Amino acid sequence: MALGSSRSNQQVIPQAYQALNQFKYEVAAELGINPEYKTGYWGNITSRECGAVGGHMVRRMIAAAEQELLRQQGMLKPQL
Repeated sequence: MALGSSRSNQQVIPQAYQALNQFKYEVAAELGINPEYKTGYWGNITSRECGAVGGHMVRRMIAAAEQELLRQQGMLKPQL
């Protein structure tokens, strides 16, 4: 890495790494992505497929955050 450059993919909460990794695999399975990723190597997966996994992860995380905000404001009752 060049002097003065910074990594943009640093984890905000390192303890969440394992949960996010599991989430990634769940989303990939739901999307029917080529099962080669199950070995842990994503090099044979197309950029389009990887992007789809990331996009769906972001959508679901945003939806979860929005639900949590509504719950905190008393506008959404907790699910049982």
